[in-house]
Amino acid sequence: MSTDAPDPGPPVALVASVGELDAVVTLLRALLHASAAVRATAVVPDGDGPPAVVDAARLLPVEVARGGTVVHLPHAGPAGEPVPDLPVFRPLPPFDADPATGEIAAPLGGVEHRARATAAAAGNLPAGSVLQLSWESTRPGSPFSVTARAATDEPFVLGVGDEAFPMPAGWPG
Repeated sequence: MSTDAPDPGPPVALVASVGELDAVVTLLRALLHASAAVRATAVVPDGDGPPAVVDAARLLPVEVARGGTVVHLPHAGPAGEPVPDLPVFRPLPPFDADPATGEIAAPLGGVEHRARATAAAAGNLPAGSVLQLSWESTRPGSPFSVTARAATDEPFVLGVGDEAFPMPAGWPG
């Protein structure tokens, strides 16, 4: 039996607040529940430095990476900020999403619905931010995701597993 365990890296601090990013944490926590997503991630401009990344997944601490530092907040921690108005996410079954081809089998209008709702939710983030919501698919390890940029007309990017599929400008019409 080998005793060579991988280096876990430096310990991650558990904090109760990340200052002005508390509103983003609150939004992502609320989106997980409102959309039935398994993960909600936001990339947010952070002054003159690199953007901050806020990552919330079901039943895990919220991770915030900012300026070379990573901290965790309890998943069910205090909200800290009021929850913004969220779009309505219709309950939908998991889509069948093939990462090799990008083909998605979903209820009629389901992909477009998730794209529009994700874009509406991204509107709660600072301009230039990016929001990605991911849902389970029928294929384990290959979640279906929608990525939208706040306050722009940039095209959506759909994802299946680790594969990204940029949509044409103007989609969905």
